[in-house]
Amino acid sequence: MVVMSSIGVGVGCTVLFKELLGGCRYTGDEKLNGKNVIVTGSNTGLGKEAAREFAKRGANVIMACRDIKKCRRTRKELIEATKNTNIVCEELDLASLESVREFVTRITANIGKVHILVNNAGVMRCPRTLTKEGFEKQLGVNHLGHFFLTLQLLDAIKAAAPSRIVNLSSVAHLRGQIKFNDLNSEQSYDPAEAYNQSKLANTLFTRELARKLEGTGVSTFAVHPGIVNTEINRHMGIASSFVATILVKPILWLFTKSPRQGAQTVIHCALAEGLEADSGAYFSEIRLCKVNINEFCNAVL
Repeated sequence: MVVMSSIGVGVGCTVLFKELLGGCRYTGDEKLNGKNVIVTGSNTGLGKEAAREFAKRGANVIMACRDIKKCRRTRKELIEATKNTNIVCEELDLASLESVREFVTRITANIGKVHILVNNAGVMRCPRTLTKEGFEKQLGVNHLGHFFLTLQLLDAIKAAAPSRIVNLSSVAHLRGQIKFNDLNSEQSYDPAEAYNQSKLANTLFTRELARKLEGTGVSTFAVHPGIVNTEINRHMGIASSFVATILVKPILWLFTKSPRQGAQTVIHCALAEGLEADSGAYFSEIRLCKVNINEFCNAVL
């Protein structure tokens, strides 16, 4: 009995510790009935949890995903959990600009307004491969695909003003450099450097987009969700090793955020009132943070 009680206390303390490390939680009670929300990469991880929260608040949620079968399974789960049947799956492969065009054509034919766009989908530290148009995949998916998607949807987003665009960036942008002479990593390829570049590009895009959208009623934000335990880490070597499964993954579970915890700043930037003056800013832990913009990038912007 004493042993069982000790185990129970240990488990409880572990769960409490993880919750405390999980950071801030968004507590706003905004309703989204009648609002159209697009979340890319929403069949799993952060995107799934953001879509869940939007659905709970009554939104019409468009799950924009590359794997439509996984999307449909997640859609069923979210409908059961939220009792909101206004959740639809739409195929979107951000590694193909043709797929982005087709997605936008379908969406704009069915809905006239997009109130919230969450550019969440991404890849991390993958082997060097190319998108359909020949761009290095991390830059192509994490930045260029979302860049093109956002521009194609701008009329629908402006029509819904006040509306918001949330771009998933990362603290990795602080180590990023835009290699204007080798954007495609053809001269040399380092998976971490390519990822950092794509996240800096997200952050810079957010800032410039806010400048161009000033006065339109559209606000845009870059978000670092924290160090989150999601499928985006699947290309990191340790993720699939036996040692990781036995020794490292339990530690990572304890010291990383869950997808639900990681989604909180995304939800905050999508919903919180009074953020319009901070359009273009970078947020982490539901707080405004400093952005790494060197003089050269600033001059280009």
